[in-house]
Amino acid sequence: MKRLLNTLFVTTQGAYLCREGDTVIIKVEQEKKIQVPIHNLAGIVCFGNVACSSPVMDMCGKGKVSLVFLTENGKFLARVHGPVSGNVLLRREQYRKADDKALTIKIARTILTAKILNSRQVLIRAARENEQEVNNYKRFNSVNDCLSRINHTLKQADNLDKMRGKEGEAAQTYFSVIDLMIRSHKESFYFNKRSRRPPMDNVNALLSFVYTLLAHDVVSALETVGLDPAVGFLHAERPGRPSLALDIMEEFRAYLADRLVLTLINRQQVKPKGFEQSETGAVTMDDATRKEVLVAYQKRKQEEIMHPFLKEKVSIGHLPFIQALLMARYIRGDIDGYPPFFWRG
Repeated sequence: MKRLLNTLFVTTQGAYLCREGDTVIIKVEQEKKIQVPIHNLAGIVCFGNVACSSPVMDMCGKGKVSLVFLTENGKFLARVHGPVSGNVLLRREQYRKADDKALTIKIARTILTAKILNSRQVLIRAARENEQEVNNYKRFNSVNDCLSRINHTLKQADNLDKMRGKEGEAAQTYFSVIDLMIRSHKESFYFNKRSRRPPMDNVNALLSFVYTLLAHDVVSALETVGLDPAVGFLHAERPGRPSLALDIMEEFRAYLADRLVLTLINRQQVKPKGFEQSETGAVTMDDATRKEVLVAYQKRKQEEIMHPFLKEKVSIGHLPFIQALLMARYIRGDIDGYPPFFWRG
């Protein structure tokens, strides 16, 4: 199994990354703050006004350590990497399969089925926790039934547009009860609907931020196994969009990202004072809150789970790599179908 390495998140504004031997040094106002061996890192993510020397970029490229630049609030800016790895024959086969409409529908249906079933598992867990609150319990069960019906009709969808429509319907249904799972600081952490670019409330700000972290991990996993993150099956191809990464992300949104956000709120690990709303209505997090989320995300990745297909214990941080590897094996023809990630609850 691939070794689970750390991701270095740099959030201090004005920080500068330089190289010394085979280590990365972070300096703030010419003062050394931390020194990390490059072989301990899977990636470096820089938020906001963070500068990086060309020797560090060279070292990351040669060491296959992803180097990503985001805005202070988590919006993607750029990714720096070295020569493209992987077998060119694998990517050629990926492109051929992406052009096969029947096969694309098959893969997209598999991924969406996993997304809906994983969303249902999150709601089933929430229903158990809310069993004493009769109205909430009934509402969770009603939404679960609705998701089951959507999943059933998904099997009859014969084109991608219909599938995307069902995916949107399922997401709207699922998000309709997210607010019921929030039990702390309800006056500050409430959820009416999903809002992006920009997020318009505290919960959406957290969701968007964690989704960005997850997307980084999935893109890195796909590049590691030699697949092109830009060529997917469910999400339409657009310049600059990592469509395949967004495809595989769907399997993890509810299980990994949404549950982490709910845990952070309900355990009061994030506070209302850590969020600020601008005149336009956009909500951003302060530096302390971002760091709290990053630490929690890293800890979550260290936890272990029984993988439903491999039937062995793996760390949660390995899940994107495992699913990328399974996708590569399917595209090469080593296995008959792509086995998505299903959370057993």
